[in-house]
Amino acid sequence: MIKLPIKNNRETYTVNPGKLIALGLNYHAHIAESVSVKVKGFTTEVPPEPLLFPKTPNVLVGPDAPIVIPAFLKEYGFDELRTDYEAELAVIIGRRCKNVPEADAMDCVLGYTCMNDVSQRNIQNGDRTGWFRGKSLDTFGPIGPLVVLAKDLPDPQNLQIRCRLNGKTVQEGHTSQMIFTIPEIIAFVSKNFTLEVGDIILTGTPSGVGPLHHGDSVEVEIEEIGVLKNTVIDETR
Repeated sequence: MIKLPIKNNRETYTVNPGKLIALGLNYHAHIAESVSVKVKGFTTEVPPEPLLFPKTPNVLVGPDAPIVIPAFLKEYGFDELRTDYEAELAVIIGRRCKNVPEADAMDCVLGYTCMNDVSQRNIQNGDRTGWFRGKSLDTFGPIGPLVVLAKDLPDPQNLQIRCRLNGKTVQEGHTSQMIFTIPEIIAFVSKNFTLEVGDIILTGTPSGVGPLHHGDSVEVEIEEIGVLKNTVIDETR
């Protein structure tokens, strides 16, 4: 169970989502780097509606916890193992909602935090059923370092977002650059699935995604929220 402090509040928030719904290709610059990412489903075309995929709750780990690259991946004999970082703004749902109009969507938000949508590219690219498995391996969803309530962050579309790998900035973007805004995302997701209290929506990543390796230190920083830091280790058996 992960408990995160609530900014400007003495209480903590228990991260316990029934579901995590993530967006692919929600930043123009990330779409432009689709050739280097080399994942089936990445194209240079701007999607006409949000592209959704699931992550399962077993991915969740807190600040300073390790991201563990599974040992079984070596059994496939891939020429090059590639597991990527992806810095993202996460939206935590605060009330049950279905078919929410865009105009009312922000009333459904409890707050915001940082997430790292860690992605196993070899599996993501190879599975005929889609991205599910490559996005949902254990520890592939670091979250934190705290939760900022919606009332304390009135404009989540005006935040700098960065990722640093071993101290070097590798991703740098701004939430204003999202193709689909947070109200549009919530309205679309709630049209397809009932959103429950505690559910989490990941809003996509800027350009600059790249591989993680044993011993790396990766940081996701979002303005007004803070820095989420995790190390990377290879699983040993």
